[in-house]
Amino acid sequence: MAPKGKKNLPVVTGELPALALANDLAGQVTPNVGRYLTMGLEGANNTRLAYSADLRSYEAFCAAHELTPWPAAVATLASYVAHLADIPRKLATINRHLAAIEKNHQLLGLPSAVNAPALDVLRKGVARVVGKKQKQAPAFTVAHLKKCITELDLTRPEGVRARALLLIGFTGAFRRSELVALNLEHIELTDAALILNLPKSKTNQAGELEQKAVFYASNPLFCSIRAYKAWIEMLGERTTGPLFVSLARGKTGMAGTPSRRRLSDRRVNLLVKEHLGEKYSAHSLRASFITTAKLNGQSNEFIKNQTKQKTDAMISRYSRLDDIIAYNAAHSLGL
Repeated sequence: MAPKGKKNLPVVTGELPALALANDLAGQVTPNVGRYLTMGLEGANNTRLAYSADLRSYEAFCAAHELTPWPAAVATLASYVAHLADIPRKLATINRHLAAIEKNHQLLGLPSAVNAPALDVLRKGVARVVGKKQKQAPAFTVAHLKKCITELDLTRPEGVRARALLLIGFTGAFRRSELVALNLEHIELTDAALILNLPKSKTNQAGELEQKAVFYASNPLFCSIRAYKAWIEMLGERTTGPLFVSLARGKTGMAGTPSRRRLSDRRVNLLVKEHLGEKYSAHSLRASFITTAKLNGQSNEFIKNQTKQKTDAMISRYSRLDDIIAYNAAHSLGL
């Protein structure tokens, strides 16, 4: 018999769907239990959005071919993988679709065949056909960044915002999701540096405090901290809320007064393309930091202290040093 005042809780087994567990416990324990369970099932916002689109694609395929989507048989998954490869889709995209299907099986408490040996063989075959190389956001040089900043109209709010966004994004090795999530109350200006606190990031879903630091530059035009100061002057007396916001349109149709609406990550991507060039993306800010730091002889440990990446392998993946002519040890053989 349960102690007085205590309720009998359902026996938890490995077969109980995680979402069902959250629902079952909702009325029997404090509300925070269900909330923490739900948070444990969630990924980063961009990942969840990508997964939802992938699942709709998969279910539409199953409906069109009269296949049962849940639980998915190996033959069903194999047909879907082959379909994606024939479209064609990149290997990384195919693997993401499978990850979405695997995750949904987990949430539904269903056995998954995603990692079946036969499907693994099929994926290797697909890899040989569609290739493994992902299209990566290119890195820009510091000289190119300086040239683009020089061309900004710093008498206009959009120019001031772009300068701050590009310089902080680059010197802080930010992901665009981290940039748009920055709040004024997350930022501390000291004599030595601008400290940017990240309550949560793509690789830090647990919410442990992470910090980045950007420093003064000798040339005021290219200084992240001075760019930050110039932008927050545009924000007036605000001390809380999003750092990077959209600009309200005036009667002339030109962007003007900073709004209170947080800038979207899609808009950040478009701003990078607008000011640095169409071939670049928001991810170029982070890749360029890593590439520049490596070329300047910085250690992986120093780089990871800013990027918050966990492994040296990720540093290698993000650096854009694959030009065999420009970056090759054969230059230094002394012949």
